[in-house]
Amino acid sequence: MRFIISGKNLEVTDSMRKAVTEKLGKLERYFTPETTVHVTMSVEKERQKIEVTIPLKGNVIRSEQVSNDMYVSIDLVEEVIERQLRKYKQKLVDRHQDGSFKKEFLENETEPTDEIRIVRTKQFDIKPMYPEDACVQMELLGHTFFVFLNAENEQVSVVYKRKGGTYGLIEPEF
Repeated sequence: MRFIISGKNLEVTDSMRKAVTEKLGKLERYFTPETTVHVTMSVEKERQKIEVTIPLKGNVIRSEQVSNDMYVSIDLVEEVIERQLRKYKQKLVDRHQDGSFKKEFLENETEPTDEIRIVRTKQFDIKPMYPEDACVQMELLGHTFFVFLNAENEQVSVVYKRKGGTYGLIEPEF
């Protein structure tokens, strides 16, 4: 695995870099050597945050953890990613999205305000996929909703997580 480690409002020390490569290096047993792991560490007030993104063929595995200590955040993020991998292993195999995995593995709340402010804009490639695949991608990202191009009807749709562990699908009506 190749690590790309960066810091935001923080200088990444050698000991931090070593802790990330040692802790996340445990995930090597799941991935091929060509897999790239993007790690961003940041400090906001007293919050020590680490974001880990692992782009894979057709999917992205992502986790973000915050604590008062960066080393605790590193431990937490590794546990979450490992849990995600174990949870979704069979779904990834069933959908033949196992190209980046080793064969051994496969055998913030804001205060309400009166004015509406858009504080962040995201752009991403939108690929055709089935709603079930979109649910898997949403879970891998750790999000509660996911926008995708529905391969069944070629319309932009949204899947979302409902209370009770079920999923919903929003489709446009014409």
